[in-house]
Amino acid sequence: MVHLEADAGPRRASVRNFGLVWVSGRAAGPELDLAVQARALWEQIAERSPDVGFRPDGSLTVARHEKELALMAEAAAQPDAGVRGFELLDPGGVRAVNPAVRGEVVGGLLCRRDAVVEPGLVLGALRTTLQATGRYTWLARRQVVDVETRAGGTAVAVDHLGHRHEGSVVVLCIGDRLSGLGGRVGAALSAAPLRRCRLQMLQTAPLGERLTTAVADADSMRYYPAFDLAGRLDLPEPAPATAQWGMQLLLVQRAAGGLTIGDTHVYDEPFDFAVEEHLYDDLRTRAERVLGGPLPPVIRRWAGIYTGVTDDRIYYRSSPDPGVVVVTGPAGRGMTLSPAIAEETWEGLTQ
Repeated sequence: MVHLEADAGPRRASVRNFGLVWVSGRAAGPELDLAVQARALWEQIAERSPDVGFRPDGSLTVARHEKELALMAEAAAQPDAGVRGFELLDPGGVRAVNPAVRGEVVGGLLCRRDAVVEPGLVLGALRTTLQATGRYTWLARRQVVDVETRAGGTAVAVDHLGHRHEGSVVVLCIGDRLSGLGGRVGAALSAAPLRRCRLQMLQTAPLGERLTTAVADADSMRYYPAFDLAGRLDLPEPAPATAQWGMQLLLVQRAAGGLTIGDTHVYDEPFDFAVEEHLYDDLRTRAERVLGGPLPPVIRRWAGIYTGVTDDRIYYRSSPDPGVVVVTGPAGRGMTLSPAIAEETWEGLTQ
């Protein structure tokens, strides 16, 4: 196996994320099934590559209004609530599950099936495990610009240096790079049902205490399909920034103690080259309101871009030529679903 990485190391959406394995918000049916399978695979991966930092901590979505709690109760009453590990909590239950949540809440929704990995460590840990097999080669700074399929079925990836890499199959995991590929692959991508999304996130210095779960606010229920239920129409009107920037609070503690906090969603391109400082102020305020006290200093801020499908698929996978597979478009589900997407792709190649 030869791995061509366009950058010196992974620097895009695969590392600019929360590291959430987010079963709670997935749509009922095939998407939830894929998330449950992916979570099981993350556990298996962690057994072989413990440095991915898998932690089965679960998540806690907190409610500050009764209508938010009512939607949580509706979700907890759905037939698949047990699969997600949903449990509706009163204020005392919220603090018993996660004592760091000291803000004013009327209750919350616990999802025991959610988990966390370390996005900055996952890919390095997997490379180390693969390199130990002796059957894996990592080549950084190699941007694939074209793919060919020769007579007899050999696939050839051509990098930007003109080097040709032959194999029985070429799998293109292009992320947000929807242009720059030539031939039939580039033409297929230009017509694919894909769009990009830009987000803003931040990370603090270590908190000084452990969060026992990931934390979300109720604005997250405006976006995740698991909460597309009757009660969502009764939620309080969103704050102007929430509506304009597609904001929600997600808060995950890194293994080293810092807090990863986000995020925003912008879909209209071209994206601004700059970040919006007032959005970081808003995210900090939301997090402090939930935790009931000041956050540690912010030490890093960043913007990221991911690609999502615009039709009813969970992600985009196509084979524009024999022996060539393009995979992208899981949107904000990428870290959650990636092991199951890889498994499905491999099974499609070997059947």
